[in-house]
Amino acid sequence: MRTEVLSLGGSLVVQDEINIRFLHEFKQLIKSFKGKRKFVIVVGGGKIARTYINALRGFGKTVYVQAYIGLEVTRLNASLVANFFGSMASQTIPATMRQVKNLLKKNTVVFTGGLKFKDNQTSDGTAASLAKYFKTRFINMTNVEGLYTKDPKKNKNAAFISYISLKEFSAIVARMTYAPGQHFVLDAEAARLIYAYNVPTYIVGGSIPNLRKLLNGQPFIGTTISKHI
Repeated sequence: MRTEVLSLGGSLVVQDEINIRFLHEFKQLIKSFKGKRKFVIVVGGGKIARTYINALRGFGKTVYVQAYIGLEVTRLNASLVANFFGSMASQTIPATMRQVKNLLKKNTVVFTGGLKFKDNQTSDGTAASLAKYFKTRFINMTNVEGLYTKDPKKNKNAAFISYISLKEFSAIVARMTYAPGQHFVLDAEAARLIYAYNVPTYIVGGSIPNLRKLLNGQPFIGTTISKHI
């Protein structure tokens, strides 16, 4: 049975309050694949993680501490969503890839945040590593439609990028410097991993119908990052 690895942006789960409507729609979509696919879903920290990280930075805490607390928020968010999914998902939040693999044997869905902590770890990077581990594609579901030439929230002339090679994408992200809680369509650690291991990657916005199209192999709105483009 095929395993899908998704990175679910924390901003889709919670902003000022939990996005219950989105979670209902997301659950129904995943449920529709029961018996056909299995899912490993890495939940990001979103606004909550950035709030904590900014406060810790203000306290003068190290980057290590900032990143560690940010990772703990991703695990808290993962536990929240796993509880929302109920019996169709494992209620254990794994800390290693081996635990993810073992939990997936008995569950349709396994939620996780960051795995066992290491420097520069991110939720996107965790998902990219898991996609490589399970020899599958990596789907990044975030709060923008995909990759743009510039930040579309700040630049009206930003052009949408539907297709880009792993090499070209890696070159773009290489100009970024790592910071806990950094907000980009796909972070530097994930970009490094998908380039190193040739992991086919898809970036889609928070539209459930659009994600359904991608999962069903239909044309979708988003960005495809592949070695062969």
